Amino acid sequence: MTSAPRPHDLLWLRNSNALAAISEPWVSEIWHPGLPVVVRRDRSETGLIPVGVRGERREQRAAGWVDVAAVVRVFTPESLAARALLLASPFSAYAPVSAALALSERRWPWRWGITGSTGYALATQQPTLHSASDLDLVIRAPEPLARDALQQWQRETDALACRVDTQVETPLGAFALSEWLRASRVLVKTATGPIVTASPWSREPQ
Repeated sequence: MTSAPRPHDLLWLRNSNALAAISEPWVSEIWHPGLPVVVRRDRSETGLIPVGVRGERREQRAAGWVDVAAVVRVFTPESLAARALLLASPFSAYAPVSAALALSERRWPWRWGITGSTGYALATQQPTLHSASDLDLVIRAPEPLARDALQQWQRETDALACRVDTQVETPLGAFALSEWLRASRVLVKTATGPIVTASPWSREPQ
């Protein structure tokens, strides 16, 4: 890997033994190295990557750890938002993918990508989508973004044919865009737990 994995990246592992600290019995029955794990938000003192395993049902989610040396392939949320990939997907007619295609027609002043069940389906071609699926998105924001531009994004996503949930990723952590636009303080998910702050780009107490 050329860079450190970030939350929501999908990782393919060298073998089944690469997963560590998994206790849920369904994982060994369902997961195999042909399916990715997703990077989750946590802190490791040993340098291991915190990951989650996705099961066949919504409640089937398991947390574990992997060594970076065991990673053989990476899909980022941004790579899953590539227009060519969306058009070629077997799920291109599904509402979340059609919505992502509509967003890809415009040039935005930030990098954005697809996460959640839609991202997983695009990366694996597994049928994890249905007619009522949401579209989960992430905006990369290493620096503060203009509020009016974010409001325009929110207006456009609100008008799409499916429910869209956008998370904004800052150096501190991630927050829900809709919450940030309607309130002066927001809950930020960090590697050490959630915090409430009026300045999600700053590590100073608020």
